[in-house]
Amino acid sequence: MKKIILDNQEYILEKEYKNGFDLNELTNRYTDYFKDYDYILGDWAYNKLRLKGFCNSNNPLFNDINDYKKIDCYIKDNCAYECKYFIIKKK
Repeated sequence: MKKIILDNQEYILEKEYKNGFDLNELTNRYTDYFKDYDYILGDWAYNKLRLKGFCNSNNPLFNDINDYKKIDCYIKDNCAYECKYFIIKKK
């Protein structure tokens, strides 16, 4: 497991598909907006990294749109077909 530190918060690289993880790009795109999410999905579209936060059901930000249990559906329905992506989990 790869450890990542973003804005003094530790994350673990939970999943990487097609070598989608790029620490420099993630660091450039990350903002404090994502600090309250349990997971961050990074997917690549048109050679640009897009980030989306997801939550466990016990997180106050939890709702149907950011339910971590639906991340596979999100990837299938909202990301480019067979795109590179990664998922990091807040530790």
